[in-house]
Amino acid sequence: MSLATDFRAAAGLVAGLPPLLRRRLSLGQARDLIRRCLDEREAAFLSIVERGIFKFASSPYRPLFDAADCTFGDLAQMVRTHGLDHSLNVLRDAGVYVTFEEFKGRTPMVRNGRTIRVKTSDFTNPGHRPSLRTQTSGTTGQPTSSSWDLAGLTDRSAHFLIAQDALGLTGAPLALWRGMLPAGAGLSFVLTASAAGNPPERWFTPIAPRDLTSSKKYPFANYSILALARLSGVAVPWPEHVPFDQALVVAQWAGDAVKRHGRCSLSIQGSAAVRMALAAVEAGLDLTGTTISGGGEPMTRAKGRVIESAGIRCRQNYYSNETGAIGKSCGNPCEEGDVHLLTDSWVLRQVRRQVPGTSLEVDAFQLTTLNSTAPFLLLNVELDDYGIVEERRCGCPFDTLGLTTHIRRIRSFRKLTGEGVSLVASDMERILSEVLPAKFGGTPLDYQLVEDEDPTGLTRLRLAISPRVDIPNPGLVVDTVLQELAKSGAAGDHARANWQQARSLEIIRREPTWTAAGKLMPLHLASRERSTAARSTPPEEDDRLLERAAWR
Repeated sequence: MSLATDFRAAAGLVAGLPPLLRRRLSLGQARDLIRRCLDEREAAFLSIVERGIFKFASSPYRPLFDAADCTFGDLAQMVRTHGLDHSLNVLRDAGVYVTFEEFKGRTPMVRNGRTIRVKTSDFTNPGHRPSLRTQTSGTTGQPTSSSWDLAGLTDRSAHFLIAQDALGLTGAPLALWRGMLPAGAGLSFVLTASAAGNPPERWFTPIAPRDLTSSKKYPFANYSILALARLSGVAVPWPEHVPFDQALVVAQWAGDAVKRHGRCSLSIQGSAAVRMALAAVEAGLDLTGTTISGGGEPMTRAKGRVIESAGIRCRQNYYSNETGAIGKSCGNPCEEGDVHLLTDSWVLRQVRRQVPGTSLEVDAFQLTTLNSTAPFLLLNVELDDYGIVEERRCGCPFDTLGLTTHIRRIRSFRKLTGEGVSLVASDMERILSEVLPAKFGGTPLDYQLVEDEDPTGLTRLRLAISPRVDIPNPGLVVDTVLQELAKSGAAGDHARANWQQARSLEIIRREPTWTAAGKLMPLHLASRERSTAARSTPPEEDDRLLERAAWR
């Protein structure tokens, strides 16, 4: 953002945040808000499309609607006559959709012989009023900036309150073990819980400001916003530096909170939760009564078993940096990772697509925005996630409100994660194909980064290097990768700090593996738990196919 934009955002934050925090949404108000949004889905969609597309000349969707020969009047009539889901299907068939690669600006949109070049920022919602900008590490392209609109804080707080009610955690002590800005999840959680009347007791952060070598405006913004909240009369916590090797500190807080209140809740990434559970078991702590929730890493069975061995209940949410919350944990889940789609805010459909570098196909998620404060205006936009989507009555508070669509076994078919930080794919590909061969010898075909899960459930990133490359000191390779990540910007520096502290990156000497399609992909997701939602094969056969053809 420019200095002027930063100033306007800061001014809006100073003026708008205190009244929102003082208002403190109640559970009853949250229920009423969600019911109203569900009743007004079609009207909300048409309002967003009219203002953000048909009255916004530079919208990237305008040429798609033109190519489909569809006016706003045509669309409004179709939605009112046939409903929203049917209308989105018709639009998709007419070419009004955006693939994941198009949304990320990796490929142009080509419709009816016309080429339309776009980038992610072109999809910014004109109705969105940014108050604070965050940055993701860019899993499959350039690092992506996103922002918060203070007007959306009420919606986030409503979902938070219903989720706490569903899990029996209303009023329970809260804490979080998450990073500070530029990663936005930590500060977002603190403000959301505070606006719902239950500010966290503690904020443990694995990354201290001194760990970051990028711009210092992020720590300054983080502490300034917390100071503003405290001046508004809300007792938000200051971040406490607790590195990954001190997980016992977090476990001890949970144990103490359970003794005081019989229950507690922690917002935490999967690998960090594994570390906390291992520390608790080693120290003889029983954390029964503790519930963890988070997003950013799949909650696999291996992770779940380790975490539950300490008495901890695992629940998962579904987030995207570009969207915020898409799904919230079910109060009566059928399995780990079962979430309710927030149908008051999103329409989710599935589209068949081939996984790059393989012969496998998945049913990728495709989202449409129903929330006017969302940072991006999405209309049939594909994500790089897939999973099982189903209608099911579970009886939890989300269900009774009418949010009956469940999503489970959510996985990404392109994304590498480690310690809850998504890989900077574009920068990593440059490092693997250019920097390492130039410094240590060999060719781009001699280096490959692999994500896998060790026996304890911790996510590991392993750099496979061909034995043909003579590297006397493998530690220099790790140092080089981390140094190059730090140079790539704030998000890359944040990833570097997390992986360096957690010692997530390891060197293995072996030949990189080629796909069944005869390709060598520089980034590889090791075969892990996959849903059979997109396949008719039994789970064991699905795993064998993925093992043979997983994209590498």
